[in-house]
Amino acid sequence: MKQLDGKVALVTGAARGIGAAVARRLGAEGAQVVVNYSRSQEAADAVVRDIVAAGGQAAAIQADLAEPGAVERLFAQVDAAFGRLDILVNNAGRFDRKPLAECTEADFEAMFGLNVRAVFLAAREAARRMGPGGRIVNIGSNNADHVPYDGGGLYVAGKAAVAGFTRAWSRDLGPRGITVNCVQPGSTDTDMNPADGERAALRKQMSSLGRYGEPHEVAALVAFLAGTEAGNITGASFDIDGGTNA
Repeated sequence: MKQLDGKVALVTGAARGIGAAVARRLGAEGAQVVVNYSRSQEAADAVVRDIVAAGGQAAAIQADLAEPGAVERLFAQVDAAFGRLDILVNNAGRFDRKPLAECTEADFEAMFGLNVRAVFLAAREAARRMGPGGRIVNIGSNNADHVPYDGGGLYVAGKAAVAGFTRAWSRDLGPRGITVNCVQPGSTDTDMNPADGERAALRKQMSSLGRYGEPHEVAALVAFLAGTEAGNITGASFDIDGGTNA
């Protein structure tokens, strides 16, 4: 028996990168996985095929969580398809870099709309559905604790808010047996931040291990926090950044 057999998991922003790796890992652990995507249907369908080919169950559901009402519609579709929810991984997000003097209110709304408001709305909908043993895992960033570059104010502030939500929601949901934790990756080799991209060499120098992380490494930590052995862990944020914040 696998540790997540019988569980239903929703992973937002799961078509690519860390989200896709998390979806595949939760599927491998036995969960029925909802692969949420915004625009990349082909990539999301490929993740579903991988999970099914490995013996799991999965479905792709489109929703741009930055749009008004999208989170509520997504959860309604999860209800219709699976009838329950046990695990939420808040992974969908965006990264834009711009100096403070050039930032606009539209930039603020766009960044906080997806990186903060959508996380809040998804967690609220999950909390209304989950029973004892429920798991919420927020994907944050090690930049919430350390900022090694300029122009990241909106992104960093949003991820710091996610870490704050994590602590507060653990108090709200702990009495119901639901845990809330935050995984904070550092530089991880994805389409958004490739290990051979601009500034990659500098980022590797900042890591104690001298390398980028891999999405499957983040997924392994998420899977642990989603499982039964992490039942006494809540309100915590975990850097997985090769020692960048050490």
